[in-house]
Amino acid sequence: MSGWTLRAKQAPALRVDLRGVTPGALTARSSAEVERWPVEHGNSLVPLAEFFIVEARDDDALVFEADLTRFDHVGWQMDGGRLLVEGGVGHYAGGGMRGGELTVRGSAGALAACEMVGGTLTIGGSAGDFAASTLPGSMDGMRGGTLIVRGSAGARLGDRMRRGTVLVFGDVGDFLASRMVAGTIAIAGRAGAHVAYGMRRGSVVFAGTAPEPSSTFVPAIAQADVFWRLLARDLAGYGGAFAALPRRRIERRLGDLAAGGKGELIMPC
Repeated sequence: MSGWTLRAKQAPALRVDLRGVTPGALTARSSAEVERWPVEHGNSLVPLAEFFIVEARDDDALVFEADLTRFDHVGWQMDGGRLLVEGGVGHYAGGGMRGGELTVRGSAGALAACEMVGGTLTIGGSAGDFAASTLPGSMDGMRGGTLIVRGSAGARLGDRMRRGTVLVFGDVGDFLASRMVAGTIAIAGRAGAHVAYGMRRGSVVFAGTAPEPSSTFVPAIAQADVFWRLLARDLAGYGGAFAALPRRRIERRLGDLAAGGKGELIMPC
């Protein structure tokens, strides 16, 4: 027995930083040790027991039966195991994540999956701005892993993204895939303005209504049938609007030529 359930006791007066509270960190800890585990609350360090009732589980999961919208860095640099949040979360959820499964039943704040390296982050609601992007002052965004957003996502999704896969079942905001370097982003809903601004490489797939590409994206001449069959089959496994992709023909646009880019926008016909 090494898993824990943390049930909400009281809402924090200030924002709480849950950095370091991961399945791996709490494995093999005693109940008393988990209760005393320090977290930042404003300018102070307080024990987890200040906000949660701690109960042991029969499995190895870490489960928050709570709304964590005032708690930031949930799953920060998580490197394995399973973490489940029954409600929403604050900013930086899954940031720097290296492995494991982080599931959020509700919505997430800004910078979810920022600089993610591995693992899977699933958000049942919507994600804020700068998901799968860079930390402030950094040059590299998401570098691996998978981000799944069942709702919508805000602006700058995938900004400077270098690797990995992002799927959004709803709409996305402005500057989708801005300055993208590599990786795959698939969108089921509509996208805002300035799609793929400054894109260098990578693929953005539109399973629903495709935007009108800017003049710095040009029609592709070379065929990519084999590549598309493999990519479409992979995306179809996530269901929803993506399930029909293998049966659809595509139009590809290459760019952003204004940045010397060789990325592609894939728009099924």
